[in-house]
Amino acid sequence: MDTLTAIRERRSVKHYDPHHTMSEAEINALLELALLSPTSFNMQNWRFVVVTDPAQKDALRAVAWNQAQVSEASITVLLCADLNAHEDAGRYWVNAPQPVQDMLVPMVAPFYENNPQLQRDEAMRSIGIAAQTLMLAAKSMGYDSCPMIGFDPVKVAEIIGLPENHIIGMMLTIGKPMKAANVRGGQLPYEDVVFRDKFPG
Repeated sequence: MDTLTAIRERRSVKHYDPHHTMSEAEINALLELALLSPTSFNMQNWRFVVVTDPAQKDALRAVAWNQAQVSEASITVLLCADLNAHEDAGRYWVNAPQPVQDMLVPMVAPFYENNPQLQRDEAMRSIGIAAQTLMLAAKSMGYDSCPMIGFDPVKVAEIIGLPENHIIGMMLTIGKPMKAANVRGGQLPYEDVVFRDKFPG
């Protein structure tokens, strides 16, 4: 499936075939594509917890308002981020020419340190971009997905052993659909959301 078709046909699907299993090759291919998502300063601050164990999925479902897709999807992915990723900037540029390393690496930590709001904002930006990459890649591979915020983040953090100074951005279910998504609820008119050069006065 080409990219434009994947964008047009991607929908949030909540009903999955609970008997379908994604192969390890498919899971790895999907996550390798996610790792190509852009991040500020190439920090790669996202962290992905891919849940396939039925008991672990059931535990997550229990703290996600018992939403069936959490346990019935082939995989449930927790998209997280390391809020302290800026502290180890050297490893993000090891393959860059030395002049590039000399310029960029010293810039990263000072830009984010002592600014927890910016650290959180950057984490959410990175997670959002990676989530869209995962959803479009899944669609291209013949799978559907559903991004979710309907869960107790504290309890999910306990279940997945979220490290200190990490944050959960969203949960994403991916699998074989059992039925199509509902019709789109309603798209706002183009002119209500797209402006040229500035907001209308």
